[in-house]
Amino acid sequence: MTQNNPAPVLYSFRRCPYCMRAHMALKYAGIKAELREVELSNMPPQALAVSPNATVPVLVLPDGTVNDESWDIVKWALQQNDPDGWLGENNEYALDAEILIETNDFSFKEDLDHYKYADRFPEHSKEHYRTACEEFIKELEDMLSGNKYLLANRMTLADVGVFPFVRQFSLVDKEWFDQSPYPAVQRWLQALIDSELFQQVFQKHALWKEGAVPVYI
Repeated sequence: MTQNNPAPVLYSFRRCPYCMRAHMALKYAGIKAELREVELSNMPPQALAVSPNATVPVLVLPDGTVNDESWDIVKWALQQNDPDGWLGENNEYALDAEILIETNDFSFKEDLDHYKYADRFPEHSKEHYRTACEEFIKELEDMLSGNKYLLANRMTLADVGVFPFVRQFSLVDKEWFDQSPYPAVQRWLQALIDSELFQQVFQKHALWKEGAVPVYI
């Protein structure tokens, strides 16, 4: 990108599920952005200047507009370009995706954090927190019993919004998950993990430093 036509800047952390879905949407939409991989425990001052809460992802547009909500970044990216119709005809998938994300980002994410870090929440057992997570996983299993993907037989914005969090859930106890009674979720998850889109997004990059050669996605 030239100085007269700068690219958006994405501050990101590779393993963060919020960053994954934002990065996947930008990549899918073909939006060239400068990727700045950061360390959450040591955020550079340039990132803190646009994200005072020290959260990622943060997308900074060339006009200075800052978007620090991953789901908003997903929707913004699709509004710029949606080559495979993730939003559906006349945005038909948008409302159902919003409802699913509401559950994913609040109740499921809270249960997932308790499950993943059960030693920090000794009020209940790890199994108790996993059972709480399973309420959402069962819902996804039901949705996937009739479709290849969550809302249709093709990928939509709902899949990219939920997938990174289900991936995180599966990794807390991989042996249990692989034997769990959720074959449709397992197939769906593996298909997304194996996808070219995710493999491109999950590539490792060095931590960003001012003055370093820019990395573009």
